[in-house]
Amino acid sequence: MSDAFQTHAAFSWSELRSTDIDKAKAFYSDVIGWTLEPMDMGDGGTYTVLKNGDTPVGGMMAMPEAAQGAPSHWAVYVTVDDVDKRLEMATGAGGSVLMPPMDIPGVGRMATVADPSGAAICLITYEKKDC
Repeated sequence: MSDAFQTHAAFSWSELRSTDIDKAKAFYSDVIGWTLEPMDMGDGGTYTVLKNGDTPVGGMMAMPEAAQGAPSHWAVYVTVDDVDKRLEMATGAGGSVLMPPMDIPGVGRMATVADPSGAAICLITYEKKDC
């Protein structure tokens, strides 16, 4: 497991949310050379893990229903020590919650906030894993 998954304040994941996931898959595999590994998310559809060789470096998914109408975009995740605590701090500092905290089994707890200027960033506390 990468140190970024457990280090507070480290950028740890990038995720494309696309309005045309098939074109995005072809583009990034052809242009960047990432290999694509589909992950069945049940009712959540398919999540595609982007790999550089055997190393996962990011992911992509079809635009979530809650974000319909938004343009395709990359979301970045920053590891934090406690998502809920950091959400309180964000709102106290003039930010807003764009996506409330949610637990992803096998991954961790995440949320999306906007800073006072409106820039969004995803916060995540990964589950501890035995290495």
